[in-house]
Formats: sequence, C-alpha cells, structure tokens
Amino acid sequence: MIDSAISHISSQLNQFLRRSFELAEDIVVISNVMEQDGNVASHIDNKLVAFLVNIERDSVSYRKPNGSDIGGFQSASHFPPVCLNFYVMFAAHFSGNNYLESLKFLSYTIDFFQRQPIFDHQNTPDLDSRIEKLILGIENLDIRDLSNLWGVLSGKYLPSILYKVRMVTFDADDVRIQVPTVQEPQYTGHP
Repeated sequence: MIDSAISHISSQLNQFLRRSFELAEDIVVISNVMEQDGNVASHIDNKLVAFLVNIERDSVSYRKPNGSDIGGFQSASHFPPVCLNFYVMFAAHFSGNNYLESLKFLSYTIDFFQRQPIFDHQNTPDLDSRIEKLILGIENLDIRDLSNLWGVLSGKYLPSILYKVRMVTFDADDVRIQVPTVQEPQYTGHP
C-alpha cells in the first residue's frame, strides 16, 4: 500500500503541475536520487523527484476492537491493524541554468499540498480502496538533520521539501481465532 499511496500523491501533484504549466510530459517521477552504483539516476534530469525517506509506526492512531460478531453464537478475534506514517521527499533535480526552475516547481508543490493536504475517496475517487485517507504535512528539519539526511541519500543537496504522510493502515482482517459467545439462558416458561 505504501507504493500505492506514494503513486497516488505523486500522480495528483503531477496532474496539477502539468495543468499549471501546460506540460506535455510528466514532471514528477518516483525514483531514488542515486543508482546503486553511486551515479545520479539518469531519468531524473529536470524532474521533481518523489521518494520514500522513512516509515514509522503510528502509535497514537485509532484502535478498532480486535473482535467481531460473525453470527451463529460465535465471534472472531482479528490481528490488530498496523497504522503507519511515512515521509516523502520532493526534490527538484534541475541543474545549471535551470536552477530557478527547481525553485519554481518546489514552490508550486508546496502550494498544491497547502491547498489539498488530504486525499480521500471524496476528493480523489481513484485512491486505492484499501486506503481510507492520506494526510500530508510539512516536516521541519533543522540544518544538521537536513545535512545528515542528504549525506545518506546522495551527499549532494537538492532543493527539496519533506512531507509526513499519515496514515496508511495495514489491516489483513484475517481471523485469528473463532470463539463461541456466551448466551444468556432463555426462559421457556417451565420451572
């Protein structure tokens, strides 16, 4: 579902940027900045790159009950869902004379998510049916954390913004165990 969530967010942003600038091709790509061999990914030139930075378990999310009534005097116990937050970086990879383009696309990215910080089935019907909603918020990094992050990613800073995306819930909804429910004895009228 993480792939679906990042794909959805990037696709919505891409549509916005294509309309805003009347672009013939996609400007947003989902990719690593660096290839495994240490070279910059070739397909990200003059693109806004979206990539996963981190995943964390959401420990304060809502909890639904672990059991459900399945009828026939039985109930089922389910594994609890795993609720996740993840961090997505949008980095503008424009070089040389195109540096101002990187700032322009980054500004429009911020504008887009400011206008639409929530993606659900009402405002984006093509959202994966397994995802209830996605909520985006800017994640602030101080200069030291930013330096460390880019050191891990590629060693070279790109104009970028980090968003925390809440909440993707993994809920297998598998039945762990079925247990009979206790019923009150019913009065039949006979002593």
